[in-house]
Amino acid sequence: MKNKRVLITGGTSGIGLATAKLMLREGARVAITGRDAEKLQQIKQQLAGDVLAIRADVLVPEDLRRIHDQVSAEFGGLDAFFANAGVAFGSPLASTSEARYDELMDINVKGVFLSMQAISPLLQPGASVILNTSWLNQVGTPGLSLLSASKAAVRSLARTWSAELLERKIRVNAVSPGAMNTPIHGRSGGTEAEVDAGKQRIAARIPLGHLGDAEDIANAVVFLASDESRYMLGAEVVVDGGFSQI
Repeated sequence: MKNKRVLITGGTSGIGLATAKLMLREGARVAITGRDAEKLQQIKQQLAGDVLAIRADVLVPEDLRRIHDQVSAEFGGLDAFFANAGVAFGSPLASTSEARYDELMDINVKGVFLSMQAISPLLQPGASVILNTSWLNQVGTPGLSLLSASKAAVRSLARTWSAELLERKIRVNAVSPGAMNTPIHGRSGGTEAEVDAGKQRIAARIPLGHLGDAEDIANAVVFLASDESRYMLGAEVVVDGGFSQI
């Protein structure tokens, strides 16, 4: 990734942050986005390398224009874009409100679409786009219908955008994480003990016997962003410890 120019949305924690760190180690110039300005600056100070930190919400048109303008001014263009910003929480059929529906679907689907729409003009010929989907797009899991549907939509976008951007020689692929040991587990509430117990229950169902780490996904993203995956288009790399496979 030496001298490659990379944008990562949702780059202040979990998979996004791990990917930013690995991209920097591989020699890339990296731009990250996040909604919390204070946290964003803290992360920028922690990261070693050429980092552009942009406070932005992927659902706010003005913020998306700012991402475009700042990346254009600093980098001139992009060689890779990791659309990573998203949320995850349960959505039982009987009790999920319309507001929770809107929150999840807007961030996970509309946010990806609008981000790509804003960033697409910056993508150079030969650029690589990686969309963050989930193993849930392949299975039926009770209580997770909206999260699963949103990630299935993102998986579909990887195919349609691959066809739409083919003439520009831009590749679009997806990375599909399984159950990962990231801060996202604690964002739906519960005590630390309850969150740990929940992670243990999930881990017991994974063929490899444990949750994955954010670095496991970062490795796959860097591969998809690099020329080593140059013959991959519209594909999905599943990194889930066998959860959805066996």
